[in-house]
Amino acid sequence: MGLQAMKGGAFLLRSGKTGLALTLILALAACSGARERNREIALEELEAEPIYQQAEAQLEAGNPDRAAELFIEVERLHPYSEWASRALIMATMAYHQDRDYENSRASAQRYLDFYPGTEDAAYAQYLLALSYYDQIDQVGRDQGITFQALQALRVVIEQYPDSEYAASAILKFDLAFDHLAGKEMEIGRYYLRRQNYAAAINRFRVVVEEFQTTSHTPEALLRLVESYLALGLTNEAQTAGAILGYNFQASPFYDDAFRLLTDQDLAPEAAGESWLREIWQQTVRGAWL
Repeated sequence: MGLQAMKGGAFLLRSGKTGLALTLILALAACSGARERNREIALEELEAEPIYQQAEAQLEAGNPDRAAELFIEVERLHPYSEWASRALIMATMAYHQDRDYENSRASAQRYLDFYPGTEDAAYAQYLLALSYYDQIDQVGRDQGITFQALQALRVVIEQYPDSEYAASAILKFDLAFDHLAGKEMEIGRYYLRRQNYAAAINRFRVVVEEFQTTSHTPEALLRLVESYLALGLTNEAQTAGAILGYNFQASPFYDDAFRLLTDQDLAPEAAGESWLREIWQQTVRGAWL
């Protein structure tokens, strides 16, 4: 065989190998695409329970986003099956676990709309409340979402008082309520530092009148003593000190208020007529706290 013939044979061999490799690549790509199409088609053809089990497996594997998608598919593909309501509440939980609060809230509301009388309705309402509660930001930011959390938590407490979620809802309600009082205190302190005493008093008054059971009330009363003394309104300062001493005598805030008053030869006692005098009367009657 001549050299030219050998070169031609080698070229044909290489060409054959290249063609075979290309054929295999195309075949594999086709198979992969077919498998992907079959997987999607298979999901459509599956009964509710196998899809639900796939979703549970994804949740256990730490993939709540994919789990939520599959739970929603159960509801979409088999809306009248016994698995539909169970899948919807699980989707709500999975969305929340994934911190997808908007979808968690939407699916919780859909559950409450379609299955209001079921055993899991309390859990759906609790998850709806958590979708707000878990987004409560730092005290310094807008607290609109805190109000929404309070409203949703109140529904859990009032409509499902015997559920296993009621106690947790009460605790979170108190914490969110305290959070709002903290916002008022922060603004009040801001005004107080800038000697805008009237504006500061308005904020501290909100805490004393509307957030009486929160942890911020003792400090609010002390700041009222400070603000009223700065304005020369001694009757109001004394009355605020009296309320503070009556309810929170062991508080360090009372020690500070007592010192501020006595430094000006004043005593913590109810004096004059003001909105604080009414609070004092409620305190004495035991109707305030």
